Amino acid sequence: MLGSSFSYGLLIALAIALLVAAYTDIRRRQIDNWLNAGIALAAPLFWWASHMGLAEIGWQLALAAGAFVVLAGLFALGAMGGGDVKLLVALALWIKPVWFAQLLMVMAVSGGVLTVALAAWHVARRHPRKPSIPYGIAIALGGLWVIASGYLFPAAGTVLAG
Repeated sequence: MLGSSFSYGLLIALAIALLVAAYTDIRRRQIDNWLNAGIALAAPLFWWASHMGLAEIGWQLALAAGAFVVLAGLFALGAMGGGDVKLLVALALWIKPVWFAQLLMVMAVSGGVLTVALAAWHVARRHPRKPSIPYGIAIALGGLWVIASGYLFPAAGTVLAG
């Protein structure tokens, strides 16, 4: 449960970090390790500020561990970048499991749109190489969606979710 201005401040800092991740992924096709580490290391502060119990913290840790196993497998197959994996695992420490599924859905839809748009642009410009997709944009959109609809404006999230 959120109640303190400190927990809201941490969520705003997380939102800013997601915007930085998207920006650096656009510019350099890289999400910096210091940014992912900062997001992960700030999660316990958020747990404390949100008055999370040990059971809830355990669920967050289990979600992050499960996300790491699945996403590391996708990285090994070449389906994801390492920075994307680290960012999603760091976000799993912050976001409730049900809302993490929502993040993945928003990420998948926005990532699909991004991929189609960049592929079309790539073909139109007749680039000979395969396009590089800055998927940090889609991850950031999913994270921002959940921060806004789940934490900051939960009534709006209920209306939008149906």
